[in-house]
Amino acid sequence: MFDQLRAIQQQFGYLPADQLQQLAIRMNVPVSQIHAVASFYPHFHLTAPPRAEVKICADMSCHLRGAPELKAGLAQMFQGQDVSIRDVSCLGRCDKAPAFSVNNRIYCGVDEAGAASLVRDAASGRQLPPEPRDNPQTRVISDPYDGSPSYSVVRRFVETRDWTGILATLKASGLRGMGGAGFPTGNKWEIVRNAPGKAKYIICNADESEPGTIKDRFIMESVPHLVIEGMIVAGMVTGSNQGIIYIRHEYEEPQEVLQEEIDRCYRAGLLGKKILGSELAFDLEIFVSPGGYICGEESALLEAIEGKRSEPRNKPPFPGTNGLWNQPTVINNVETFTFATVILARGADWFKAAGKNGAAGMKFVGVSGDVNAPGIFEVPMGTSYSELIYKNAGGVRGGRNLLAFAPSGPSSGYLPASMVDLPLDWNAVAAAGSMVGSGAIVVCAEGRCMLDMALNAVRFYRNESCGKCVPCRVGSQKMVEILMGWTEGRCSDTDQQVMAELSSAMKLTSICGLGQVVPVPIASVMKHFPHVVEEHISERRCSAGVCFAKRGVA
Repeated sequence: MFDQLRAIQQQFGYLPADQLQQLAIRMNVPVSQIHAVASFYPHFHLTAPPRAEVKICADMSCHLRGAPELKAGLAQMFQGQDVSIRDVSCLGRCDKAPAFSVNNRIYCGVDEAGAASLVRDAASGRQLPPEPRDNPQTRVISDPYDGSPSYSVVRRFVETRDWTGILATLKASGLRGMGGAGFPTGNKWEIVRNAPGKAKYIICNADESEPGTIKDRFIMESVPHLVIEGMIVAGMVTGSNQGIIYIRHEYEEPQEVLQEEIDRCYRAGLLGKKILGSELAFDLEIFVSPGGYICGEESALLEAIEGKRSEPRNKPPFPGTNGLWNQPTVINNVETFTFATVILARGADWFKAAGKNGAAGMKFVGVSGDVNAPGIFEVPMGTSYSELIYKNAGGVRGGRNLLAFAPSGPSSGYLPASMVDLPLDWNAVAAAGSMVGSGAIVVCAEGRCMLDMALNAVRFYRNESCGKCVPCRVGSQKMVEILMGWTEGRCSDTDQQVMAELSSAMKLTSICGLGQVVPVPIASVMKHFPHVVEEHISERRCSAGVCFAKRGVA
């Protein structure tokens, strides 16, 4: 369905009602079903768009690096013209913020004059230039092949069939899911191997859409062979013959790099019906997401692949036993498959020894926001956040002092500068009330308003809620309204009590993790920056000068 919807939109610029009716006849499904899917995903348009459709990332890193000012400037410049200028959720370019798209072409780090020129070209019907290509570093420290992939793990398995040894190695390494959940990888693969099913599936979740999360894009562009080999091995170990890389539609370049490597593997006999001449088989394809942060939730991702609205399923059952098409399914993130290959090639002892300060393993992190050199870095676990910010990312922008940092985007909440010496360690960060998560480190410099940053994060979750369950759909909207009131001088004596009750209800009753983490950003600010909340509520004052004066409140 998605391929046909994309083809229609490419031809007409949107999805005309008569074309949806014809598609329904061809697919022999009710047109209401097609409309339900098309209306759910932000990638599809049910009405004709303006000549120039400008979408500016509104989240965390872009919010800190000038996106609001860019939006205001363009809105004033093109007022009254056939140009739409609006916010959009994270575009996955946090290291090059601010990011924006013009007629679905993404651009980064362009000043207002450059952005205006692109909008004028689009409005005039002129061809837009492509997004500038990245030049990722050619060598990843952990890559056992040093850029010359030999797929030695696959070759060894074809000879030995030692699936028990692979599971034992992964368990001994302590490898966890690197997408944020942290579930032990060896255990997950073992569950799927032992689960009965007519077919089994291996899915790579490359939909990273949370603000600050940019590492998977870098991995796919730099070492696609490690991702693919990890998936092939997972298929062989679990008894799966089919793999799918689920990638966000904004990641065109990583998609091209992955497809080139997949094609190379087919030519080399590493994928297909008879891998390296054996009876083993594994096919791999790329599924391009039709958009939406919720697609990163594993069961919502499955719904999308099945051609439905990307709404999370109730759990249990879990994907390990009832996943894609209700069959046993491994779902791991890009980085997890990458390090699975590294561990199986280098050994569990190598991986554990790679960490420092008592932590095990390596980790890719993205550092963005108020830093001089935002980027993606491969570092030993146990590295302090201080080192990541001041050494890897070049220190706080403009020579200012550090105010706060999010260890993993909005879902981790904010920690104060006094905790910057925490190590990149699952247990240590959890003990501090946060999480390592996906390693999406977003830095806030002195002079920022942390209540404004909490509102920005909660608004992101409100915008990205699928709306399936009432606690998330209604609770996130109510939370945004309360926080907007606090930043605009509209407060009630019961606000904080309502906020506490909302937080509890959403954590306990939301179907998926999105609804459960909506309260995290404001809860962290109320815990670590209570004076900021107090000055807004009691004194109607923002010491950072961000909230009241900016919004026209005396």
